[in-house]
Amino acid sequence: MNLKSGRVEQFEQFSQFKDLQEYNAHLEMWLAVHKDKFSKGELAGLKRLVRFAAKIPGVSNAKIGTVLKAIHEEYHGNGISRSTFKRMIAKAAEIGIFTVHETERKNGSQSSNLYVFNRFPKSEPPKKDKLDRPNKTINLSKTNKNQKITKRNETVLDHTFTSDRVPQSFISIVKCFFSEAKQIEEFWRMAALAAYKNNCELNTILDTAIHSFKQLIRKMKTSAIAKPAAYFYGILNKKFKEKYFEELLEMGFPAEDNAFLLNFFYKK
Repeated sequence: MNLKSGRVEQFEQFSQFKDLQEYNAHLEMWLAVHKDKFSKGELAGLKRLVRFAAKIPGVSNAKIGTVLKAIHEEYHGNGISRSTFKRMIAKAAEIGIFTVHETERKNGSQSSNLYVFNRFPKSEPPKKDKLDRPNKTINLSKTNKNQKITKRNETVLDHTFTSDRVPQSFISIVKCFFSEAKQIEEFWRMAALAAYKNNCELNTILDTAIHSFKQLIRKMKTSAIAKPAAYFYGILNKKFKEKYFEELLEMGFPAEDNAFLLNFFYKK
């Protein structure tokens, strides 16, 4: 028997998450493993549906037309087709990212689907035979070879060796304070991770990353920061959360709900 359609609040009991933060964390794990299974258009549809499941963490009954309109507006007229969105639904449901429930109106006609996002499954522990397997005999020639490789890896590379994945404008700022390529790449990895966790597109994070790094440097001038990259991540996470809830407000979610969630996250 199909569920009766209605406001999303009436499906709150379907949520598998205690709060929005936990929901985002599980989505991050799902996408880390299965992101490459979706086309660019399908991924845009999935990420927009994820946002519509923020009011009740992990539950959405948004109409396909509503989701497509939001994508169309976000990309300035370059949206995705209904068939692309439906392919995404079929893939995500098959993988297990969410479960789809049909709903019906009072007269029995079909209404919008209910999407219930699932928790990412826990990893299985290592099998016992692997745990009990004895260590191999040490090969001295191999050990010497590994030592040579280790020494070669210890060579410090400066900012000119930074990966092409890191924007040049970001490198230009960071290299003034952290000159090693490995350090610069780690700061950019923190920026990408914070953006991904808060459902922000990677092509929108550069300005926020640079501004957050400047805040980090100002803080380091007045206080001792044991782990600069971790502190930088904290600044970024806060800023991306603000952007995330601003988008929710633009989508019509009540301001008082967003304010409550912001206060909740900042106290953690």
